Amino acid sequence: MDRVTQLQDALEQLFLIMRNSLLYLTEKTPLNQVSSKVPLWKSRKDKADPPETFIENQKELVRDLMEKAKRIEVLIDSLPPPDLSEDQNERLLKLDTDMRAANEEYRQALERAKSLHKEVSETLRFLLLSGQNGAS
Repeated sequence: MDRVTQLQDALEQLFLIMRNSLLYLTEKTPLNQVSSKVPLWKSRKDKADPPETFIENQKELVRDLMEKAKRIEVLIDSLPPPDLSEDQNERLLKLDTDMRAANEEYRQALERAKSLHKEVSETLRFLLLSGQNGAS
């Protein structure tokens, strides 16, 4: 598997870890009333983890995220640098020139084809009309 594919897979795994972390944190957080003016209208006693478990799981989520981020950083560092050497620039310029010349040839051929189509159509029309006049 090439490095770019490995990087793509690692990023997908990182996003999955982030998604699962957010899901865990939103579902397992114990809801605490922070102000007597704001009532606690929902309880998560059945879903919330005990505080010690919740803190340990938070630390594990952070470790997983950091580990995956470090792996991604190593993969990025192992990618080859962009190589825009003088030779490559010359090849790209030559390709651009060749492409423009080919497009111009195509336009000329298209105009020639249109001209020939018109000429053939006029000839056929003339033959058709002269054939009708001669048959009458």
